[in-house]
Amino acid sequence: MSGQTGGHVRPRVAVSSCLMGELVRFNGGHSRDRFLSGELDPYVDWVHVCPEMEIGLGTPRETLRLERSPEGPRLVTRKTGVDLTGKMTSLAVERARTLDVDGYVFKSRSPSCGTHGIPVHAGDMAVDRKGRGVFAARILDARPLLPVEDEGRLNDALLRETFVERIFAHARLRALMESDWRARDLVAFHSRHKMQMLAHDPALYREAGRVVARAGLRAREELAADYARVFGEAFARKAGIGRHVNVLQHCMGMVSESLDRTRRADLAEVIASYQAGQVALSVPATLLRHHARGESADYLRDQTYFSPYPEELRLRNHVPV
Repeated sequence: MSGQTGGHVRPRVAVSSCLMGELVRFNGGHSRDRFLSGELDPYVDWVHVCPEMEIGLGTPRETLRLERSPEGPRLVTRKTGVDLTGKMTSLAVERARTLDVDGYVFKSRSPSCGTHGIPVHAGDMAVDRKGRGVFAARILDARPLLPVEDEGRLNDALLRETFVERIFAHARLRALMESDWRARDLVAFHSRHKMQMLAHDPALYREAGRVVARAGLRAREELAADYARVFGEAFARKAGIGRHVNVLQHCMGMVSESLDRTRRADLAEVIASYQAGQVALSVPATLLRHHARGESADYLRDQTYFSPYPEELRLRNHVPV
């Protein structure tokens, strides 16, 4: 299914097939991930990828490993030493060229799909544990702004929230660019993302604003490419506690005149509690959105910052460390 769910554009996300329960691992099994195949599944359109199956290895199969060479790590079968680097590289190059997705979740610790920490061998000894899977490395090099994670890192609450936020942001931009958009539509899109982008990188938000300011003066293709680049760079930056606090305080300033002294004090106290690591981001964000609705602050109410992804995912409920 595609389109929207609960008002949110559904991201298209590539995923290692074994993480969704497909029986494609070397031993004929799977590595089903509960978050991906369970909690996130109703809100995402998955694009299943198993590069080892796609180059014809079948299952069950001989295990693979990375071996050191002067030209870089080679992907070889562990027992028979068959070099599969060329086949895997060709597949990755073609996939990177045609992959139309908003993010990618790779299988961790895989010599094909691992994004980091893969052992590189010389003989029977691992001489480097900083390798990347041959397939994943080509995708990452070709698409540096694509939101990418592996399922192991998604066990971290902050990394999980960050990844999901990014894929939904990319999906919204993709939906805009696939429509018959006009300059005013890009202006409105940028305006709705103001607070969310400020939480990631204020300088890149301003740079994106300069791109939008020339919306009526440039060719659509150039404008779209420039905005997508800056937008992607902004969301690739970490949204830290300090920047969230700045955004929350800025939003508070937009509704404070409509609030009485007690409600302003309550709001300021909740923001301070978040800054001190005592409550989750969802607490001040929910309170601010409540006040924005109550005081008919349309601009603030429509900010994607307050609903970056479906609320049912409950990803802002962790207390910052």
